[in-house]
Amino acid sequence: MTMDNISGDSSGHDMFVTEFPKQGFSIVDYLQGRVHFSIMDLMKLMHKSGVSQTQIKETILGNVTEIIDNFEPESKGP
Repeated sequence: MTMDNISGDSSGHDMFVTEFPKQGFSIVDYLQGRVHFSIMDLMKLMHKSGVSQTQIKETILGNVTEIIDNFEPESKGP
């Protein structure tokens, strides 16, 4: 299952988007917290959409692996 299958309309997005507090955290802690909450929100949405736990794991690990594999620290930018 792809994310296109569960994207739907934007009216329910607020139900799944957890905000990470911005104050009192180092930038590394803040970014790690955002990643954590993003993954948790994604897993909740996928589960609610009927995606199996195995498929959720495969999808997320595949996406993270692709991001890491394509990371080029020498390149300029964020």
